[in-house]
Amino acid sequence: MFRLLIWFFCAPFFFSFSQENKGNSYVDVNYFKGYVPLHNPDILHLIKGRPEGTLIAWNQRTDGQKEWHRHYNYPDYGASFMFLDFQNPVLGKAYGFYGHFNFYFLKRRMMLRVGQGVVISSNPYDKNSNPKNIAFGSKLLASPYLMLNYKKSNLIGPLGIQSGLLLFHASNGNIKAPNTSVNTVAFNIGLNYDLGSKEIIPEYLPEEVFISEGLKINLVFRSGLNQISVVGGSQFPFYTFSVYADKRFNFFSAFQFGFEASFSQALKEEINYRSVAFPETPSDSNADYRRIGTFLGYELFINNFSAFAQLGYYIFYPYDFEGRLYNRIGLKYYFGGQWYGAFSVKSHSATAEAIEFGIGIRF
Repeated sequence: MFRLLIWFFCAPFFFSFSQENKGNSYVDVNYFKGYVPLHNPDILHLIKGRPEGTLIAWNQRTDGQKEWHRHYNYPDYGASFMFLDFQNPVLGKAYGFYGHFNFYFLKRRMMLRVGQGVVISSNPYDKNSNPKNIAFGSKLLASPYLMLNYKKSNLIGPLGIQSGLLLFHASNGNIKAPNTSVNTVAFNIGLNYDLGSKEIIPEYLPEEVFISEGLKINLVFRSGLNQISVVGGSQFPFYTFSVYADKRFNFFSAFQFGFEASFSQALKEEINYRSVAFPETPSDSNADYRRIGTFLGYELFINNFSAFAQLGYYIFYPYDFEGRLYNRIGLKYYFGGQWYGAFSVKSHSATAEAIEFGIGIRF
């Protein structure tokens, strides 16, 4: 089911690439090596060796025929594959599949790549064969990555170079415990090769004037599965209902404000479990597991996609679980003018609570 939901969200991403295959394209191949930073003291025993790997990408240049091309300084879009060897037998290897955008600045000398996809772990947690891998509780993980590079195309004919920093993250969003997750920070160096004759920078085309929108209302339903903190516990569904207003004030951005109600069956089970398993810290097994939060958010629009971040606070919080503050980072894909699908990770600071799949309407 999890694989099906991942495909449901990612399919429009790759399908939309195929609809705009008009411009110049190129491939790049990068070698990288780095380290795993300590973001949680529980993973101290996993920080060994120097992770290294290869990142291969296909990139399609935009040609300025659409308004968003010009507003974003003619970005690229594409697909990438990552092979990562953690150089640690406990963590094993990771194989990642991504969709990405490349954004340019400083006269197109600097490139920022933003990728989102899924990772397959070769050696996830197993209570018998691999009990030390508390980072990856499942074989399939959600994964974003960022790459900031100096890039020079067509240095020798169609061949160019690029180099910089890479940040990689992998987590299953508490779908299955344990899930402390792992980040990798690395230095990369690579080659790019034009599949056309050379990089073509489109001529400037006059931008259309964006007329700011009025206030929009969003109704969103999110759901998924997560697990209580006990390894080997059962998975339970959760349901989140959100209503919020957003104001898009320019071509790129909108601010959000709203409320949401959260119903987590895993939290209900957690309350009951802790009331029985920890008699030294008594808790009410009948405590209310429902939560109501209010949040502020920001949304960045990129063609039919958007990226968003929200910071929330529970105003109804009868049971103390990971704290009142929470955050959500995710992506949307708009099907036409109003309906959209959403994929997000909800966290409390660095502790992920859930990977969410949602459907919403903006009117």
